[in-house]
Amino acid sequence: MTGAGDPFSSTYAEARKQFLQAAQDAGLEVERKLHPLKGRDGEELAMDVARDGPPDAASLLIVSSACHGVEGFCGSGVQVAALRDVQWRNHAACSGVAVLYIHALNPFGFSHLSRTTHENVDLNRNFHDYAKPLPVNEAYRDVHALLLPDEWPPSPANDEAVVRYVATHGQTAYQAAITRGQHEFAQGLFFGGTQPSWSNLAVREVLRAHGRRAAHIAWIDVHTGLGPSGVGERIYAGHDDAAAVARARAWWGGGGATPITSIYDGSSSSAFLTGLMCSSVYEECPQADYTGIALEYGTVPVMETMQALRADHWLQMHPDAEPVLAARIKQQIKDAFYTDTAEWKAQVLQQARQALLQAADGLAA
Repeated sequence: MTGAGDPFSSTYAEARKQFLQAAQDAGLEVERKLHPLKGRDGEELAMDVARDGPPDAASLLIVSSACHGVEGFCGSGVQVAALRDVQWRNHAACSGVAVLYIHALNPFGFSHLSRTTHENVDLNRNFHDYAKPLPVNEAYRDVHALLLPDEWPPSPANDEAVVRYVATHGQTAYQAAITRGQHEFAQGLFFGGTQPSWSNLAVREVLRAHGRRAAHIAWIDVHTGLGPSGVGERIYAGHDDAAAVARARAWWGGGGATPITSIYDGSSSSAFLTGLMCSSVYEECPQADYTGIALEYGTVPVMETMQALRADHWLQMHPDAEPVLAARIKQQIKDAFYTDTAEWKAQVLQQARQALLQAADGLAA
């Protein structure tokens, strides 16, 4: 992607400033959905939305960032670079594709260097029909107390207990128990909530405003934290529908890209999940054919990521922790989800640009 200056930022406030400036430079209006709370440095928080294309376009591509807060450093950089990329914007326009950039789905987590919303909700586990019984994650019950000990760093006994669990059940089962999502422990990891979060309701408003006139919708939601460093795994994000999976693989599976993986057939680095954000498209834009992926960039080994998440949740439960320890934990979680090197960022942008072009071509076909 072309454009002067590094599109990546070191703070949420800087990322938002870059996004708003890039949208303005592109001649686009920005819709601001203000968050009720303030950021880590007292700054205004918002889910910012910029549409590049006519309101009645039959084809709409959504590009979103920061579903999981701290992962927004990567996704924001992708969005800013795309807005600066005249060739990409012309390609989308000539393909008849409007592009909707949703910056900071979870601005609170982005600013506060946390994966969760201000409600301690994992946004991508929060999209349920709350009039019905919620899924039960029995495996998480077995590890909750283990994951959040009374002290941090964990005691040698706690470390040994985690090692024993992984040795007994396997690393894949350990990851799945933690990450699948749970609705029982409100202060726990990967809590899906017991009602729609602020971000859930806000993104639904965006979909209703921008998606209900489209016959075809694609969505690229940028994530980080799983897989080999710098590799953008393309994880199918939609209902378990063979035709939609085939369409996603036809669009995004070529050009030397990583193959489309799926949580439904076990091919993804992600565990099977419930309450996914992509379900909102089916509910809010039922008239559209939908095709989506999570573009998941690897950073550090998964056990390091799990440890960073444990530390951050411990810190949320212990706000009086020593400032030096708190700062170390916040740097640890940022490093787990954002690799601030020129090589990693170049890999991110190259793969993202390819995915955007493929989406526009798929929508135009």
